[in-house]
Amino acid sequence: MRGTIQNRDEFLSKVAGQLGQRSFTEGVERPKWKYQPQHAVLKDAGSDELLEILKMQCTKIHTDFFVSGKSGLMETLKTVVSNYGGGPILTWKDSRFDTIGLTPLFKQIWPEENVEINEWESSRGEENIELAEKANVGITISDITLAESGTAVLFSSKDRGRTVSFLPAKSVILIPKSTIVPRMTQATKIMREKVKNGEHVASCINFITGPSNSADIESRLVVGVHGPTKATYIVIEDL
Repeated sequence: MRGTIQNRDEFLSKVAGQLGQRSFTEGVERPKWKYQPQHAVLKDAGSDELLEILKMQCTKIHTDFFVSGKSGLMETLKTVVSNYGGGPILTWKDSRFDTIGLTPLFKQIWPEENVEINEWESSRGEENIELAEKANVGITISDITLAESGTAVLFSSKDRGRTVSFLPAKSVILIPKSTIVPRMTQATKIMREKVKNGEHVASCINFITGPSNSADIESRLVVGVHGPTKATYIVIEDL
């Protein structure tokens, strides 16, 4: 259901009046700045260089980092989850898992090995939250990945619950290599283009940079304050 904006024009007119300006409701053009340094950072970096930058950044944000081809992805993921202590596991309901060859692991191998694995299912309602709270590992897929900051951008939907990335004790984010861009500049451009082209854009977009952490006034780092205590990125090369 789409929401309704109430009293928008009146509100904007009042703000414009307080600023001593005329209110514009149409014909507004985006300003063209003479200098745009945000576009210069890493603008000539190729995909392999961006991969190395992302890898280096992960050492700074306390995130384990793996690179795998599609053929070795299943074993890499099994190793990561095993090192994290196994299940319970919670994943998105996402057709991309089938595309990258993980459906046999989720539907057959792990269940046969008595590893508990659940899939976010919108029809479950609040039960999804309970599954996320008890999960040891949450597995998601990055839609856009920022090399400069080591940030995974996740688009939520009814089948891709946002809590899968922050309620489980550990987080594993799969990163198709093609999603890696230099920085926030390119991510916002991608989202603007989607809106411009009439594509659906998630109402909830999460920017996740490694495991949950915070620092007090003395800069003493504490990990796991309000989310996963550990995080792993697995970059998938040959998609």
